[in-house]
Formats: sequence, structure tokens, C-alpha cells
Amino acid sequence: MKGYHSEEKISQTVHQSHIPFKNLKMRNDSELSDGELQEAFAKGLLKPGLNITQDKPKTTANNVEGMKQCLVEFRRNLPWVERLDMSNPPAADIVAKAEGKLATQDSGPINAEDDFQREMYFYRQAQASVLEALPQLLKLKIATKRPEDYFAEMAKTDQHMQKIRKKLIMKQTAMEKSEKAKKLREQRKYGKKVQTEVLQKRQKEKKAMMASVKNYQKGMTDKLDFLDGDQGKGKGKKGAGVTKAAMNKKGPNAKRKFKDQRFGFGGKKSGSKWNTKESHNDVSGFKAKVAHGKGGKKFGKGGKQKPNKRPGKDSRRKMKNRS
Repeated sequence: MKGYHSEEKISQTVHQSHIPFKNLKMRNDSELSDGELQEAFAKGLLKPGLNITQDKPKTTANNVEGMKQCLVEFRRNLPWVERLDMSNPPAADIVAKAEGKLATQDSGPINAEDDFQREMYFYRQAQASVLEALPQLLKLKIATKRPEDYFAEMAKTDQHMQKIRKKLIMKQTAMEKSEKAKKLREQRKYGKKVQTEVLQKRQKEKKAMMASVKNYQKGMTDKLDFLDGDQGKGKGKKGAGVTKAAMNKKGPNAKRKFKDQRFGFGGKKSGSKWNTKESHNDVSGFKAKVAHGKGGKKFGKGGKQKPNKRPGKDSRRKMKNRS
């Protein structure tokens, strides 16, 4: 610790008293234990005031002659154009004069802790240096402005820049080839996708055509629009398969119409054929021959009318195809 006798000095005192230092245990690797210090103090090994802070005065050396000698040794008598050093006060504060205020240095010392005052002081001092140095440079015929056709010297040679240019061109060409190959892969994927969609569309159309043919054979439709192919598709997709919903919207087919005409529409009847009291008592239309099976040749045994013979299967198929 600063200002205190070091542990090394205490250990030297212990060694002088012929006490083996290795027997003294260290605490925290930097200090002796309290018991060991008390034991050493009781034996007179530690002197009074050994652990009292000692403030030593700080000595400073201001060797002016030596500094002047060093300055003479490294000073070189170079012309001003090689040094370009300026030592001048800051320029006048034009803004303060225009506003009728005193400049900072006129109003008092500059506060070094004030950032704004300090920076403005540096700025005005740089202005004063420029105002003083420009006339001297012009007097020495040294240009202070860059000409319009000035080209900065390249840090690298033309050969090196040509190599860089070739590498950049090769990199750009490789990128273009990569982009072109990427586009071709995308086009191939898109072509395969379109081809798959076309095949699926054809299969769907074929399936719809077969469904339409089956519906026509079963008598569920009497339209042949599905035979038009693509021409029917342009007119609301008539070539597609006929569904029950579409058939209901278009109306009943021929088979349904025939059954409705023959058997009626179902539901409650109008009751026009029901007997009433008057029709029950009216016997003017009664014919005994018809009622008792004596109507002639068109009646067989039992007075029942012979039903029509049903045609065969081939005949029914031919009749169905003709319709």
C-alpha cells in the first residue's frame, strides 16, 4: 500500500531477529496475520510509527536551460513554405460587431469548459490563419486552387487496374450465365407444369365426354352438344358432362316428360274422376255387354282385355336407339 512500510521491509526485520520467515503464515498473499504482527511487536521487532502514513512532498523539475538546449538541437532553419506554421490571435468576431456586442476575448477570459466558446475560438483562429497565409502563398506564386482539368494521381498502376477490370468482367459474365441458366430451369419447370395441366385437362374432358355419352344412352338427355367438342366449350362449356343440377335447371328430359304425360306428376289429384252422388245415380252410360264380358272379339275368356305382348330385348334396344 502507498504510504505504508511494505511487507518486504517487515520481513527483513523478522529475518534480522533470527525468526525463520518461512514459519510466518501469509494472509491473502499480501499481509501477515494479526497474531504474527502482535507477536513481532511484543518482541520489539516492529518499531513505533512503522505503519503510519508518510506524505512525501512531490518534487518537480523545471530545467529551463536543458529544455532550451533540446530546442536548439532539433530546430532546423527551414523556409516558411516548408513549415507553413502560423502564430496569430483569432480573427475579429464580425457577428458580434454587427449585433453591437463585445467579442468574447474583450468581454472577459474564455471559459475552457464552455464547448461553444472554445470551438468558436478555434474557428476564428483558423480564419485568421487563412487570412494571413493566403497573401504569403500568392506572393510566393503557389497555387491555392485546384484547376478544373485536374486529375488526381492513381495510387495503383494501369496494369493493376486492367487486371481488376478483367476480373470484374469475368465475374459479371459468370453472373449473367448463372441468371440465364436459372431462367432456363424456371422455363423448363413452367413447361412441365403446363404440359401436366394440359394432360389433366384432356383427361377431364375425356371423362366428361364419356359421362355425357352415358347420360345420352340412358335417356337422361336428348342433346348432342357434347359432340361439338371445343366449339361447344366456347358457348358456356356445353361439351362438359351433364349433371343433375344442370338438368334440373334446363328442364326435364324426354323420358321424364313421357312419364309425366302418361302417369301424371304425382301428388294429390284434382278429383275429376271421383264419384259423386249424381254420377253414382246416373246409369245412362251403363252397358251390360261390356260389364259382363260380352263385348265381342276384343275380349277373351273371363271378360278381360288381352294385354299387348311385350317386344323382345333386341327389339327394345333397336327402338331405344331409333329414339
